[in-house]
Amino acid sequence: MANLRIPFEELVDIFTKILLNYSFSSERARLSATLFARANLDGVASHGLNRFPYYLKMISQGYINADAEPETVGSFGSFERWDGKRGPGNLNAYYSMARAIDLAKSHGMGCVTLRNSNHWMRGGNFGWQAVEQDCLGICFTNTKPNMPPWGGREAKVGNNPVIIAVPGKENPIVLDMALSQFSYGKITTYLRNKERLPYDGGFDPAGNLTKDPEKILEKELALPIGLWKGAGLSLMLDLLVSTLSQGNATMDLGRQVVESGVSQFFLCFYLPGLGIPTYPEQKIREILQDLKSSAVFGDSQVRFPGEQTLSTRRDNLANGVPVDRDIWERVLKELG
Repeated sequence: MANLRIPFEELVDIFTKILLNYSFSSERARLSATLFARANLDGVASHGLNRFPYYLKMISQGYINADAEPETVGSFGSFERWDGKRGPGNLNAYYSMARAIDLAKSHGMGCVTLRNSNHWMRGGNFGWQAVEQDCLGICFTNTKPNMPPWGGREAKVGNNPVIIAVPGKENPIVLDMALSQFSYGKITTYLRNKERLPYDGGFDPAGNLTKDPEKILEKELALPIGLWKGAGLSLMLDLLVSTLSQGNATMDLGRQVVESGVSQFFLCFYLPGLGIPTYPEQKIREILQDLKSSAVFGDSQVRFPGEQTLSTRRDNLANGVPVDRDIWERVLKELG
């Protein structure tokens, strides 16, 4: 459980100081640190502080090249192909989305595919990056095999997170989801807190649906969203990203000792460059109002993706960012 509150800037400063000891330049250390801290700030600790020790371990073991910067290996108008050189995943993703935004503002739309990268940590960061530049953004990544194909008993497809982001003056709409019913970061959080999942989240080794996070993690058999539909969507995203980036597919990642060298996709649309001079703010407002006017079961609420992010962010900036005490103390030991 998150049982401490740390000022946001202190989180950034501590992460930065630690990364400076891992061959990061000051600018890159600060940016990577900020991306980790923003995950916690927005209420996604599972892909922020909780992943930071793993990040450091991957650097120490040589799977992440801390000083590697991505390079363009192909440019075709509004489309570019990049090589991440096994560099830090969140930095590679940030630079790729920034370039997709620049291309979109020049061409109306821009696409960057990235190969040989690493786990981007919180994918939602890059959806927010797009909407903060008034762009619609879509990005996704493949992963190592960590879900069974429908009817299968082995992990053969990835839970391939996908982000779709639409800007809005009142509240951007940002969908950030893995293709497993629960992300592995969330499953691990339930395990650490000694809690069962609220819904079936995967299969045990015998093929039975279960809410037990330990049994799901034993063979990495997370339940695909939409059952066979989620498994099929996972396969198609993997085919798209590995083909367009000319990088590793989930199958290739599964033949490695650890997950490294993933393939990613970043697409942006800038409406003024597509003959849409006025952003359809009123239409979006009407769509969301119609959504939220829905009748509900019991005392449940209808929410749109990203609805609570800005209020969570404001609360955490004012009162401190929630962190897990044990993980925070473990990270502080890196300062020596």
